[in-house]
This record gives sequence, structure tokens and C-alpha cells, in this order.
Amino acid sequence: MGASPILYPYQRRYLADKSRWKAACWSRQTGKTFTTTLEAVLDVLDAEAEWRLSRWTILSISRDRALDAIRNGAALHMRAIGAAFELLDVPFEHDEMAHMVRLPGGSYVRAIAARPETARGMSDNLILDEFAHHRDNRELWRALVPVVSRPDLKLRVISTPNGVGDMFHQIMTDGLGGLFSRHVVSIHDAVADGLPRDIEELRRAAGDPDTWAQEYECQFLDHAAGHWLAMEDILAAQGPTGDYAWGWCYVGMDIAARGDMTVIAVLEEVGDVLACRELVELKAASFAAQLAELDRVMRQYRVARACIDQTGMGEMPVEEARRRHGSYRIEGVVFTPAAKLAMAVSLKDRLQQRRIRLPEGEALVADLRSVKSEPGAGGAPRLLAERQGGSHGDRFWALALACAAAGSEGPPAYEGFKAIPRVAGAADDGPQYGRRML
Repeated sequence: MGASPILYPYQRRYLADKSRWKAACWSRQTGKTFTTTLEAVLDVLDAEAEWRLSRWTILSISRDRALDAIRNGAALHMRAIGAAFELLDVPFEHDEMAHMVRLPGGSYVRAIAARPETARGMSDNLILDEFAHHRDNRELWRALVPVVSRPDLKLRVISTPNGVGDMFHQIMTDGLGGLFSRHVVSIHDAVADGLPRDIEELRRAAGDPDTWAQEYECQFLDHAAGHWLAMEDILAAQGPTGDYAWGWCYVGMDIAARGDMTVIAVLEEVGDVLACRELVELKAASFAAQLAELDRVMRQYRVARACIDQTGMGEMPVEEARRRHGSYRIEGVVFTPAAKLAMAVSLKDRLQQRRIRLPEGEALVADLRSVKSEPGAGGAPRLLAERQGGSHGDRFWALALACAAAGSEGPPAYEGFKAIPRVAGAADDGPQYGRRML
């Protein structure tokens, strides 16, 4: 077999396009950063050879992405070509750091974390990296347009989609009245051009159909917009949930020590639907109070399994909950990126399939909508929660934990157990379930 080409046809087509205004909607894993930084490097090298200046600034969505664009993009190309350059990290405005490769004649390629205020006052060629995923890309756009007003400057807008209605969607839809030259490369296009990727493996790694459609097939989804859950799915799930029918219940508990809430979600299995029976919210509660509330839930409902946040401060409560209620019913969950994604997909699938019923409430809707996704390593989305209304996605994660509990293995075999009659005078209602053998 012959060696893989340095550039695939879709990359060569992009580099051959010398338009002043150019946009690219490319799939993940197809070399966006490699290709766009190569264009900038080739331009500054041409300028140095002709005794003129060329300067490029990459506006990234984070400091880490800016550093990666220079060290694993621009500097990589410089070394491969054998060009003389300096690799620098220099202070920039508003406490930001600019990472750059600078050539002896003064030309450079630099990258910074983008904010509208940092964009004003520049006079460079610009690359807007993952533009759709910037927090307010319309505000950023307003700050940038004057920067490239000089006819000799170029603008590059590169991203995967992030819903409809934002500036990137507008650019890719109509090219701003034909102003932009546009390039679209889905994972299918890239593989057809020779890129060695296993499409089915990537599809499985994406975790859910929306992530696959957006991140790999370059589809602009109406409900994406960075939110993990679609408003239409949340609203469809809300309404009367009915009364507890003494069925199997699944519990999710998101633990907090200070600042955020501890939330306990109780979901009853009614046919193939999970109905929310209770959403307990505890603020500034001690671990003793949190465990006491969990005890009450475990007695009041027929709990098959409870998934509890075991991350950091959750170690002790999980250990104590197992001692009190048995390891067969209590499962500790450490919030690794993979575990968070699996739980979030479980909740999302339930909502999309209309197999979960939730109570009405603005706070719950806001909490469910507060969790957003952004591109992560390997193509899998990275989930982030905005802190608002005294919550940090706490209701979301309690419900996600409960859905994960329901989806693990089904109810355990309790043939050897029976209900313990409720103790007279007990504060809580309903039967109590314990480990009394038949």
C-alpha cells in the first residue's frame, strides 16, 4: 500500500480557494485546524520571501484551543517546512495570553481566546475557529467586521454546526448574499476523498443521533443551539404525573456540600414510562440531613436501585448509604466525562422517546436547559452546566442518575424480602421496605 497523502482532495480544494471571505463547515476528525493553520503559515512564508508583512490571528473558543492551534498546527507546519521561527507566549489584553509563531521579518500567526472586546482594534487576517460554538458569535461578528475592512485582509470562518439562527448558520446558509465562498465537508465526504476513518466506530462514539448529525454530518439542527436537551422534548414531558402506584422506583441523587443543591429524583416505572414521583431539593444541608432524606425516600418508595454522585465529597455518603441500604441497591457514580455522557444520553433518549413524565415548573425547565455541549476530545461532546438560580444543573444530573439507574439491569430479585409494616407514628407515609426474610 502506498503512503497516505499529506493533503486530501477536500483540503487541497480549500487551500486553492484564495477568496477574501471564506467559510468552512467541516466534520470533526477531518483536519480543520491542520488545514486552516497551514493556509496561514503558507501565507506568512510567501510574505517573508517577498519582503512584506503578513499577520494572522486565530480566535479560538478557549485558551487550550488557542494553544493547540499554534503548537499542534502552525508550529508543526513550520518545523515540517524547515522555516526559521520563534514560538512565543506573550501577554495580551484583558489578562489573555497570545500564543504565536513569529518569523524573522515580523510576520506571525497567533491565537487567542476570543471575546468581542479582544477583537476590536486588530488589523490582521482572521480565522474564527469553531465560530458556531463561541458564546455570542453575533456580538463577536459585529466587533470583527471593521477589523477586516481593509481589502487586503482575509477572513476565515471555520466550525461544526451548533443549531440554527446564529451567525455561522446564516453565513453557511446564504453566504451573506453571496459574499462568502463556502466549503462543506461531512465525514462521508472526507472518507470518500480517502481519509482513513471508521464511520461506524465514530457513529458509536458520538453517543446519540443528534451528536452524530451535528458533529459529523454537518447538519444544522433546529434544537441544537448548544443545549443538550431540546425545549420541545422537555415541554412534551411535563404535565400531570399521576399518583404513586407502588411500582418499582429508581432514584438519582446529586450531592453537594455548599453552594449548589443536593437533589434527589424519584422515578417510578409505569409500563415503559418513568414517572417522576418526587424531586427533593436540599440547600446547604449537612451530610447527615441528606442521608436522612435518602433514608426516607428508600423507606417510602419501592426502590429497586439508586445511583448516587460519588465524585469527591460523595465518597462518604455513598459508603454510608450502602451500609444502610445494601450495595445491591446503591450504586456510586464517579462523574467522569464518559459517565456523564452516558447518563445524559439516557435522559435525552427518554425525553425524545416520550418515555418520561416530569412535573411542571420554570426552575426545572431552566435547569434542564442549562446543560450545554461543546466539542470534546475524540468527537464525543463535552457537557457543561451554567450556574443559575442557585443550581448548577443539579436537577438535570439527579434525573440523569435516576434514568441511568433504571437502565442498568432492571429490578433485582427480591423474592427473599417482604415489606416491613410502617411503624406507628412514623413521619413518612407509605410502606417501608427492608431486609426482613420471608
